[in-house]
Amino acid sequence: MKPLLVPAVLVALMQLSQSFSVWYHRGWLRLLREGDSCGNCEPERCAVPTNCRAGTVLDSCGCCPECANSEGQICDLDARSNFYGHCGDNLECQLDVEDIKSGEIPEPQCVCTSQESVCGPEGKTYENICQFHEAYAEKGANESIKHKGPCESAPVISLPPRDTQNFTGNDVIFGCEVSAFPMPHLEWKKKGNQMFLPGDDAHISIQARGGPRKYSITGWLQIQGIKKSDQGIYICQTK
Repeated sequence: MKPLLVPAVLVALMQLSQSFSVWYHRGWLRLLREGDSCGNCEPERCAVPTNCRAGTVLDSCGCCPECANSEGQICDLDARSNFYGHCGDNLECQLDVEDIKSGEIPEPQCVCTSQESVCGPEGKTYENICQFHEAYAEKGANESIKHKGPCESAPVISLPPRDTQNFTGNDVIFGCEVSAFPMPHLEWKKKGNQMFLPGDDAHISIQARGGPRKYSITGWLQIQGIKKSDQGIYICQTK
């Protein structure tokens, strides 16, 4: 009996598939027609979005609020378009100039209109006002910044020097990265010696520069042509 049942099942499925296709096509056309016309705006019927990290913007019909795009998200350059969405508070849709110069096809992204750091009420520094608002939107809290600019903080050694070993006559370099605001001061010492390096030793040199991160300094201690007497513990300290 099984061979007789198979063709019947296939026919039934084909008929169902055809009827579903017609129904789906009609439904899709209906949705397209409805999308062409926004109709009357009734704000009282709008659902209010929650946990919007970059605030809200009006939908394509200019009626109901919806979550805005946050920093780094792709966005619509044309305000009349609503394909990717529009940027939220303190943000604007921009093309990456560096991508254009390199010949790449850039994607417009939401960029914070201010790149100045801000200090949050909890004493934490945020890279810009947009990141501050995003952080507190995720917490479900509405807070104001403590002040513009970074929070004052004690120095933190974010990248300490590493132990090393080498043969006499070779060169060695120790690195140390420190972060703080105001900008920290970085010094080197050899354990057991009260004097700061390099002192009057010609084969020891000190260098420092800002970076690689904001409000950080990286310093290097270089010993050229190491001798047996150079063996010991070298200390990176900051204030």
